[in-house]
Amino acid sequence: GARSPWHEVMVARDCCRDTNTKPHRTMAKLSCCLLALAAAQSCNAFVAPGNARADVRLDAKLEGRDIDGVLTPTNNFVLIKVADIQEETEGGILLTGSAKIKKTEGTVVSVGPGKTHQESGLLFPMPVVAGEGVVYGKYDGTEIDYESGKHTLIQDTDILVKFTGDELTLESADVCSDNVLVKVDASEEETASGLVIAATAKKGSKPSTGQVVKVGPGRMASNGEIMTVDIAVDDYVKFRDFAGNEVQISGEEYAVVRMTDILAKF
Repeated sequence: GARSPWHEVMVARDCCRDTNTKPHRTMAKLSCCLLALAAAQSCNAFVAPGNARADVRLDAKLEGRDIDGVLTPTNNFVLIKVADIQEETEGGILLTGSAKIKKTEGTVVSVGPGKTHQESGLLFPMPVVAGEGVVYGKYDGTEIDYESGKHTLIQDTDILVKFTGDELTLESADVCSDNVLVKVDASEEETASGLVIAATAKKGSKPSTGQVVKVGPGRMASNGEIMTVDIAVDDYVKFRDFAGNEVQISGEEYAVVRMTDILAKF
């Protein structure tokens, strides 16, 4: 396999030690320095094996231009590497042109320090960390071209669902703040006899009841205390029409609803 830059530096060092003839000593030292510099630049961080790799970069590219260091979000913004566009269905049918599915999900690259409460001055902690997966709203975020890839900058309040691992599943999914994940009641889209109501006959409505499957930790008050959600898993809830943000998880339809948009539970 390919040898690491650190290995190349060690080879260069040994080369310098073994070169004892005076005519070659100066050239060997010069070659050693050049090789070490090239190896360090190729990995953008010079870290000895066994040590934690520091987040150190010599340069990066943003919108096609070189920038010094890394792109660091401020306030409560989150830098997301956007997931690849889906070019085929689960059945293997290739999608072309506008039929390709642009996902509003990705992996957290870095996060800002958090938002400061305007009155108390307390710092609201960020709900995600680098490496976690997130799903965000369709129209949320500012897309950028960073490090030759599609990224977006969103606020922590734009996050609908966060998850761990490579794939979004109900087991790996979680919600933030005072959000609630609801399995929507599909029976609202059927008549009493079981006929599915066509989209043109729904008059713009969509399901607004369902069963709670995930509950967020709650919203932080100005004094730093968490205000817990008065909703529990397995509760059934009725929420405002159009208040829920739709999320597809393992082919099933869910809605992410804020606690303030829940009208009743039963």
